[in-house]
Amino acid sequence: MLPNRPRVLIIEDEKPIRTFLRASLDGEGHDIVEAETGREGLAQAAMWVPELVILDLGLPDMDGLQVIRELREWSQVPILILSAREQERDKVSALDAGADDYLTKPFGIRELLARVRVALRHAAQLGKEEGDQFSVGELTVDLGARRVLLAGKDLHLTPIEYKLLTTLVRHAGKVLTHRFLLKEVWGPQKVYDVQYLRVFMAGLRRKIESDPSHPRYLLTEQGVGYRFADE
Repeated sequence: MLPNRPRVLIIEDEKPIRTFLRASLDGEGHDIVEAETGREGLAQAAMWVPELVILDLGLPDMDGLQVIRELREWSQVPILILSAREQERDKVSALDAGADDYLTKPFGIRELLARVRVALRHAAQLGKEEGDQFSVGELTVDLGARRVLLAGKDLHLTPIEYKLLTTLVRHAGKVLTHRFLLKEVWGPQKVYDVQYLRVFMAGLRRKIESDPSHPRYLLTEQGVGYRFADE
C-alpha cells in the first residue's frame, strides 16, 4: 500500500467486475483491497480501515444489507452500492440501512468514478463542526453564523427550510431517503408524509435554484429521496 492513496475495499463476488474496478480505480490513484464474500469483506474492513467500501448486495454467504448493518455498528466509512437490484424498494432499503450511494449494474465507469470522488469528499466532511462553512457554486451555507448566501447576498429561509437545507449540506453528495429527511427535520411522527417533504423542497428550490425545474444543488433521486450536489 502506498502512502496518501485513498484505500477502497471492493466486496464483490464476480471476479471480472472486481478486476475491472481494480484497474479503473488504481488508475485514479487508489489502493484496492478485494473480498468476494460478506464475511471476508467485514474482516478486510476491520483490518485495513478503508476510506470507501464498494459493495454488491448479492453476495454468496450473506445479504449485502447485513454487511451494511454490521459495518455501521463500528464504522462511518462511506458505502457505495453496486447492484443488479434496480427496484426502488431495494435502493431505499440499502440507503436506510446506512449506505451512502447506489449504482445499478450495468454502470458507466465515468459515473462510478464521479460517485467515488463524491463519497471520498463526504468522508472528509464527516468531522465537520458546527462552525464550518460550506460553499458550492454561488451558494454558501455558514453553519456557525446560521447564514445562507446566494451570489454573496443573504437568503431568507424559514426555520424548516434552513433545517432541511443544512441536513442536506451536512451529508453533501449522499443520497438521503424521504424517511431519513422527514425524521431528521420533522421528527419520527412525520416519516410517512412524503408529500409534506416535497412541498417544502419545492419552496426551497424556488429560493435557491436559478431554474427550479432543472436544479443545480437540490437533486431528486426518483422514488428514493434527495441529494445535495457538491460538485
